[in-house]
Amino acid sequence: MLEELGFPSNVFEVAVGRRVAGRGEPAVEIGGDAVAFDATGIDQVVYRLAPNAGEPARPLAKIASGGELSRIMLALKTILVEGDPIPTLVFDEVDAGIGGAVAEEVGKKLRKIASRRQVFCITHLAQIASMAMSHYGVSKAVKKDRTSTEVRLLDRKERVDEIARMLGGKTITDATVRHAEEMIARGAV
Repeated sequence: MLEELGFPSNVFEVAVGRRVAGRGEPAVEIGGDAVAFDATGIDQVVYRLAPNAGEPARPLAKIASGGELSRIMLALKTILVEGDPIPTLVFDEVDAGIGGAVAEEVGKKLRKIASRRQVFCITHLAQIASMAMSHYGVSKAVKKDRTSTEVRLLDRKERVDEIARMLGGKTITDATVRHAEEMIARGAV
């Protein structure tokens, strides 16, 4: 699953260990050692990530970027969607550091989760946005020296225009618009 989201193989591991209790800390004796414990038990579970070839796995919380964390969460939520009761998921920066085929896979996984849960995804990639069931545009404007933000549901034409803008930048051509329409049609499948 993680390989489909742009990670090398064997990138994720779970390390389970125990910590020796400090002075005055609740402890239980195991194998002659005073092992610390609290309401979560005696095991310390650390998710570890090795996103770069040749580098050892390190604690996820210390080395993962926002985009890496989002993609790992996406993989977990894709796997756990059946048993997870959380009704709404928010993914921000899930597109950081990816593009092309990996972005398309991310979009497919988000759409799969969205078939069972409400998903909000902030993205700047057309491959992901084109797979949305609903597409909202966010814009900022300064009026009378005040900045305001507007969020609104895009209609079909506005959505095509927005995907075309994501693909082509400032210059939108007929080819870019056709490509946007094709991506939206493919994403709806």
